[in-house]
Amino acid sequence: MKKIEAILRPQKLHDTIRALHAIGVTAFTVNQVVGRGQQKEKSGVYRGQNYKVSLHPKVKLEIVTSDYKVEQTIQAIVASAQTGEAGDGKIFVSTILEAYNIRTGETDETIDELHQPEEEKA
Repeated sequence: MKKIEAILRPQKLHDTIRALHAIGVTAFTVNQVVGRGQQKEKSGVYRGQNYKVSLHPKVKLEIVTSDYKVEQTIQAIVASAQTGEAGDGKIFVSTILEAYNIRTGETDETIDELHQPEEEKA
């Protein structure tokens, strides 16, 4: 299993969710976050006061998926969230060693059809 964390522009969230649904990824967590990468600091004047914005609003999408579905998931995120401008975000992939179902306390092996479908094994 892998955990994919994608930091993206808030206005790209719904497009990204549609792209994920199209490839069969329906389980994920979304958090509102702020951060700073290569996107430049913004400044302006509001009601006569100067201000600077150095942390930009983003959304963090977290997906745990089967190993065989990682590349397809990443491609869907990039295709749907990319604008070509600084500040589009990042994708991080890490290994998940175990998952447990809180209700039953048992190991959860149903994450995104953890076992590769028979037609894809051939």
